[in-house]
Amino acid sequence: MNVQEKTIEYGKNSQIHISINPNFWQLCKPFQQVSKDDFLSHRWQVKHTVYGFEAINTFLRSVASSDVVEQVLLGLRLAPMAVRLTPYILSRINWLNPIADPIRRQFIPLANEYEQDHPMLTLDSLGEQEDSPLPGLVHRYPNKALFLAQSHCPVYCRFCTRSYLVGQDTHTNKKVQYEKTIKHWKEIFKYIDSNREIEDLVVSGGDCYNLSPKMLEYIGNGLLEIPHLRRIRFATKGLAVDPTKILSDREWTDTLTRIVDDARKLNKHVAVHTHFNHPNEISWITQSAAKVLFERGITVRNQSVLIRDVNDNFDTMATLIKMLGDMNIQPYYVYQHDMVRGVENLRTDLSTNVNLEKRIRGITAGFYTPTFVTDCPCGGGKRVSCSYEYYNRSSGVSVYIAPSIKSDRAFLYFDPLVSLAPDIRKAWLNPDEAQELCNEALSKVNCISSEWKNSYLNSIASLVQLRN
Repeated sequence: MNVQEKTIEYGKNSQIHISINPNFWQLCKPFQQVSKDDFLSHRWQVKHTVYGFEAINTFLRSVASSDVVEQVLLGLRLAPMAVRLTPYILSRINWLNPIADPIRRQFIPLANEYEQDHPMLTLDSLGEQEDSPLPGLVHRYPNKALFLAQSHCPVYCRFCTRSYLVGQDTHTNKKVQYEKTIKHWKEIFKYIDSNREIEDLVVSGGDCYNLSPKMLEYIGNGLLEIPHLRRIRFATKGLAVDPTKILSDREWTDTLTRIVDDARKLNKHVAVHTHFNHPNEISWITQSAAKVLFERGITVRNQSVLIRDVNDNFDTMATLIKMLGDMNIQPYYVYQHDMVRGVENLRTDLSTNVNLEKRIRGITAGFYTPTFVTDCPCGGGKRVSCSYEYYNRSSGVSVYIAPSIKSDRAFLYFDPLVSLAPDIRKAWLNPDEAQELCNEALSKVNCISSEWKNSYLNSIASLVQLRN
């Protein structure tokens, strides 16, 4: 069956196709005989999730050429993240042209797409463990913290910023382990309760979709009991990768609704933060699920990641923003891609981010215009991408400061090597020259301490040698 006969173009970009076939999953060979009732069941989605090397091998051989299968299997041996994909998200991929498909690109690696990691990249790119007073709790900002309740998700994104933690061990990456029990959660609640400056908490992981209703209720009630905690955000990619849960797992959706309602009675606010990157992730099922959340008075905000050849062009990003707004989902952030191992082919240079934001601003209401941010490596937190202190497009180094977080430091982001001239790429692989490039950038910022600067520069040579 020709997919083009069952889709319409939405925007000028040829990779944007919004399905008008109500049973779109039946275009994917393994799901041809799946009924609507089954496909809309969250239990069915979980049961038939494609997880692990052998499962993806079996699935791919039914939908893709042998060349594609071979490249995927080789790619998986290089990847820092395991493969775990719901039938829903697999059915959103155009299997007639999987290589160019923007959803495949986010979740399924191809060995021949791999690019050399930047030598300044580290596994825990945001330095979350350095800012963790307890395992599973990141306290970086004065009045905000991040609670990593568990370490599993309904799907695994290739570009996950927590590839050091989330999912199972891979051929290239042994995950950090920590206790994820009610006993440990109580210790985290105790820490939050004793730090009265914390007003805002993000509950993530992992993914809140994978919390059982009882676990979700326990966390929600426990946090609402902390007097000075005013805002709670439950982070989940679930709405983008398995919207059937909102429609069919009534106990989970009702539990979330009760937490939101109880918070409102306490003059507090609970919201859901989700993660769409491309219009093709959205179907009539997504729209139905979003409508349920909207009718229940649940605020939903979206955080996208800027990904090369996925959403790094105006047509795609503008279409995504419009479609999110139509579902009453607020476009909140567009993140510059974190410096994550094994996915350099997904990163853009910073100038792409800044130029795209310029074009996006003004296409819709300000409160529905996402902020384009860079989450600074080594714990600088989120900074508006265009607010850098210095950016050298030639060397690919941008420098940010975070006065309210770590005032004596600077935070450097590095464009992917492929975006640089050949001689600069070569320089980054030489410890002495890499140190010079960083020193040149840091010399443009006067507010950092000389002690921190010397320590940072001294660490560069060993880091580059390690990466090489």
